Amino acid sequence: MTEIWVYLSAQPLLWLTLTLAVYLLAIALHRRAGGHPAVNPVLISVSVLVTLLLLTGTPYQRYFDGAQFVHFLLGPTTVALAIPLHGQLKRLLGMAGPLVIALVIGSLTAGLSAYAIGALLGASAPTVASLAPKSVTTPIAMGIAERLGGLASLTAVFVILTGIFGAIFADGLLKRVGVKDEASVGFALGLASHGIGTARAFQLGEQTGAFAALAMGLNGLFTALTLPWLLPLLAAALK
Repeated sequence: MTEIWVYLSAQPLLWLTLTLAVYLLAIALHRRAGGHPAVNPVLISVSVLVTLLLLTGTPYQRYFDGAQFVHFLLGPTTVALAIPLHGQLKRLLGMAGPLVIALVIGSLTAGLSAYAIGALLGASAPTVASLAPKSVTTPIAMGIAERLGGLASLTAVFVILTGIFGAIFADGLLKRVGVKDEASVGFALGLASHGIGTARAFQLGEQTGAFAALAMGLNGLFTALTLPWLLPLLAAALK
C-alpha cells in the first residue's frame, strides 16, 4: 500500500481529483447544515487538504502540480463576475457616490489599521507589511506585500484567514447593526473579505454577489495604488 501511495501521490491527477472531491464533500456538508456560514466550504476544504498533506508528508509543490488546473480557472472566473454585475448596472450608477465613499474609507481602514495594530504590538517590519493587504484578493495582495518588503506566502495566509472569517461572521454582524440592503451587504463582504467573501455573498443572492464582486475588484485596484505610498507615512508617524 505504501508503494502504491508513493506512486499515486506523484501523479498530478490524484491531487486534482482529491481537491475536487473534498470541495464537493464540503459543499454537501454546507447544504446539510442549511447553508450555515460556520460550515464554510473553503474552511472545510483547506482543513482537510492541509491535514492530508501533513499526514502523508506531501510537499506543497507536488500538490500544486495537480491543483494548478483549478488555480488557472481563477482568471476566467474573476472575469465572469462581470456578468451578474452588468445586470445591476442601473442601480450601480445610482449608488456610485456612496460606493466610492465606502470604497475609500473601507480600503484605507482595512490596510492602515492592520499595519498600525501589528506595528504597535511589536511585529517585525516584514510581518506588518505582509499583514497590510489582508483584505485584497490573493494575487494582488501578494504583489503588494512583495513591493512593501513583506512575505508573499505569509500574506496569502492572512488573506485566506481574513476571507474565511468574513464569510462566516460578516453578514450576521451586518444584520445585527441594521445593514440589510443586499447591495450594501455585498459591497461590504467583497471589500473586507475579497474572493471568499464574494463566494458567500453569491450564496445570499445574485445582487449581493454582484456588488461583492465589484468591491473586490475596486479594492484590489485602490489598495495597489495607495498602500505603497501611504504605509511609509504611517510608519514614520508611529515611530
